[in-house]
Amino acid sequence: MNENLAVEPCVIPEFSVVDHELVIGGYPIRQLAARVGSTPFFAYERRSISSRVAELRAALPREISLRYAVKANPMAAVVSHLSRLIDGFDVSSLQEMSTALDTGVPAADIGFSGPGKSEAEISCAVAAGVVLHLESERELNEAIAAGKKLDIVPKVAVRVNPDFEVRGSKLKMGGGSKPFGLDEDRVPALLKQIFAERLDFQGFHIFTGSQNLNAESVIDTLKNSLELGASLIRHAPNGAPTLTIGGGFGIPYFPGDKPLDLTAVGTALGEILPDYKVRHPETKLVIELGRYLVGEAGVYVCKIIDRKISRGQAFLIADGGMNHHLAASGHLGQVIRRNFPVAIGTRMDRDARETASIVGPLCTPLDLLADKVRLPRAEIGDLVVVFQSGAYGLTASPVNFLGHPPAREILV
Repeated sequence: MNENLAVEPCVIPEFSVVDHELVIGGYPIRQLAARVGSTPFFAYERRSISSRVAELRAALPREISLRYAVKANPMAAVVSHLSRLIDGFDVSSLQEMSTALDTGVPAADIGFSGPGKSEAEISCAVAAGVVLHLESERELNEAIAAGKKLDIVPKVAVRVNPDFEVRGSKLKMGGGSKPFGLDEDRVPALLKQIFAERLDFQGFHIFTGSQNLNAESVIDTLKNSLELGASLIRHAPNGAPTLTIGGGFGIPYFPGDKPLDLTAVGTALGEILPDYKVRHPETKLVIELGRYLVGEAGVYVCKIIDRKISRGQAFLIADGGMNHHLAASGHLGQVIRRNFPVAIGTRMDRDARETASIVGPLCTPLDLLADKVRLPRAEIGDLVVVFQSGAYGLTASPVNFLGHPPAREILV
């Protein structure tokens, strides 16, 4: 082994281990793989998702409604499970809208966001009765036209691009020049047209960024969103039934990442909201979350099909890689590539004996799941587990790249 290799420390989340094997959803990893029938696959823990929602309900003021951003993980079974736990959905395509409607959640509790809604998407959303989160004047005009054609009063909200920019978010979607939402100084004019056309105004949607682990930054963003919402409500003759004040709560992926202090966020909101609700008792406050609800509940599992040593470096070659899990390969939002938490799921309580890189089967050097990590010595047939894989996994990956089979998904 080359002792000069730069070794990435790997912090493994807490999971049960029985007889050297990782246990997911009550199943030892080999048994789970046998149940699925093949590798690679994603497995999502029902219990972990439910526990995360319960933690949020306990920490946040009861006035806060929770919605799930389906784009984080649109697997139908996951969305159906969450439909019994949360208060609504945010969708960004007709496929996501259909998945959300299939759960039986009322259409009025589903918001359709996205900066480039087509005429067909707008028409379908109006016909379904979901709330269109308008992100431009064109979208408003398309909604008006669809409503007249269908003889339906469209339900609309306004997505706002605020002047303030959130600190600490890995992905910024508000503040400054952005394709998302309507700049806040253009909102009053849009509201005049909405009320002149007698549309069913449902409120404001303010979402500025995601993957934020800094509680102070999250609190500041929520405060700013509440203040902006209050200023915009003055331009709405009948008030605002709903105000989405953001979300973007992050989860830890890498060594040194600390979990978001949810208690601090809940305490701060508890101090702010009483006065706000006195001034705006008619407005329901919403926090929209995706990754935070499902990210830590999922793992990606693939099998080692070869191992080789190249000039002193060990390579474990697996039957899945970046085509299923682009984020773990470092090509989805990372500026500097870092390893997701990874383990040999069939050798969990064995000592780390070698430094190895885990690569997929694709004919490209980009297909790298973990680079130079300390692991137990693994052999052909062992199962690799990539943690923190419940969000932005399969559907955020180039699944058709080089024509390899897709990964399966299971909720356990």
